[in-house]
Amino acid sequence: MRILLGTSTPVPSPSETVNPDLVTPGPWGFLVIALLAVVVILLITDMMRRIRRGRVRADIREELDAEEKAEADAERSPEADETDGDASPSVDGSERS
Repeated sequence: MRILLGTSTPVPSPSETVNPDLVTPGPWGFLVIALLAVVVILLITDMMRRIRRGRVRADIREELDAEEKAEADAERSPEADETDGDASPSVDGSERS
């Protein structure tokens, strides 16, 4: 047991072979990432505006369709009432005019 606990081999630490200034992005990397972030923000803003505009147009289309349907129903129902009302006799036996 003593042999396992007492002896240890040193582990060499790796030496730096690469200059860290050469592998960092530097000012050009920062500039590219900053421009990329601005472009992404502008694209997201434009996409949200287009989606919002599409939703508003769809809502307007639905309202117009509902109004047209209501007008068509209103045109049909008074005509049916008028034809039924004209043909029905009044209490004294004469037709309405």
